[in-house]
Parts: sequence; structure tokens; C-alpha cells
Amino acid sequence: MLEQHVLEDIKKLQSICEQEEHIELKLNFDMLRSRKQNEVNDFFHYEDNQLVGFIGLYGFGNTVEICGMVAPSYRRKRIFSKLFSQALHICKKRGYTEILLNAPGDSVSGREFLKQIPCSFTFSEYQMKWTKKELEDDNPFVTLRSSQSDTDMKMEMQVDVECFGMSLTEAAAYYEQTKTEEQQNHFIVEYNSQAVGKLRVSYDKSEAWIYGFGILPSYQKLGIGKAALKQVVLKQLRLGYDIFLEVEAKNKRALQLYETCGFNSYHVQDYYVYSL
Repeated sequence: MLEQHVLEDIKKLQSICEQEEHIELKLNFDMLRSRKQNEVNDFFHYEDNQLVGFIGLYGFGNTVEICGMVAPSYRRKRIFSKLFSQALHICKKRGYTEILLNAPGDSVSGREFLKQIPCSFTFSEYQMKWTKKELEDDNPFVTLRSSQSDTDMKMEMQVDVECFGMSLTEAAAYYEQTKTEEQQNHFIVEYNSQAVGKLRVSYDKSEAWIYGFGILPSYQKLGIGKAALKQVVLKQLRLGYDIFLEVEAKNKRALQLYETCGFNSYHVQDYYVYSL
């Protein structure tokens, strides 16, 4: 686990970088707060006791995501390149088969760095925020309940395999990882009392973030996803949270489910595959 003062240093650097380029960085603080001891996933560059460069690794089975930043006044000094080289060394040592590089869609400095390395664009991930819209829990056949770790594990892994293209090995590793993260709730979506999907809600102060929302393909196009999404939004509203979600989309049509439930896209993260 990273020490509190280190987390604060990362947040301070993040704020400086975001204000400079009017962007939002995805640094996965839920994972940063749950780092395993004696496992290197984070790389730092300090000057004069100030954090000016950072890269984090976020592993999911055989895939790892890389995201980082350098303070604007310290750029063009190869700080990020040196940190990236250290991160790549660990990735290759662990045998990751896919390395994804994550950069805000509007980041000029991010695009410039990506031009210098062997990588190709693969997809965009949209951050969306719920805005006021009248919602009704009007489907009695769809319900949400808390996940029971032992009994629901197989189904949750099945959703990750069938909806998100993970291998069984990746799904198992991802399941173990997310269950250890703090400040979140895991939910099972049921249709006629049959488990057919899942999602989790992560909390950060006044914000509730919806992740990993998937309905098994054989139960899609029945209105189950929309009903489940409305229920989780209503539940978080009653608790007083602002509600956000992240969704991977190949095109904007894929966002329609969320838009019809009152979510609006406000930021895009682009993902690139690094050529090994």
C-alpha cells in the first residue's frame, strides 16, 4: 500500500498537469490505495523533494494499463521516457501479453509522446456523469442484490469473459483484485430471480462510480441493462452521491443506453496497444 503522503504527492501532481492542459487523467486511486506490499507497480521522479514525474501500472490478468504524467515545467528532460522504460522492464519481466497505454483524448503532450513509440490506437473509454432526469423503477422482473463472493464468483467471471473479452485466467485475476479494493460495493443483476449480469460501485468522497457493468449476451436486448442501470442510479441518488460511470465504446452509438438514462459524456480516454 502506498503511504498517504505519496498518494497526496500524486494528487498534487495530477492537479498541476490537469490544469495545464484542461484534461482529466485516469490514475485509478482505488487501485493505488490497495497496492500490494513488495510488488513494484509505481515509478516516481522527485526533484527538490517534489514529485514531478509518475507512472502507474494497473494489471488485469495478462493485460496491463500504463498511465502517467510529468509536471509541465519539467517536460522535455526525458523524465517520462526514463520512467516508461522502467515500467516496460517490469511489464516484460511479468510476462504481460498486452500493454495498453492510456492518455486523455485532449492531451497534446500525451499524443506527442505516443508518436515516438511503437503503438496503435485501439478504443476510447468515455467518462459520463448523470444529470437530472426523471427515472422510474418500472421493471419488476429485474432486481439488484449484493454479490456473495463464493456463490457468485463463477457468474461474475463469466460476464467478464463473455462481455469484456477476458480469458478465464484474466477474469479470475481481475475478480480477486477487485474484491480486495476498498470503498466499493459489488452487485448482481437478476432477471426473474436468475443471475444474468453484474456491476460494481466505487466511492470517492461525494462521488459514486459505476464500473464493470455487463449483462450476459444471451440476456441482452431484453431491457435488463436499462432497468438495472436505473435501479443503481436511484439507489445512489437516495444515498446522496453524484453519479459517474466509465464505458468502453467503439462508436458513439454504444453510448445510447447510458444517455437514455440521463448520463452525458464529458471526457474521453484513448487507449493504445504497445507493440511488443
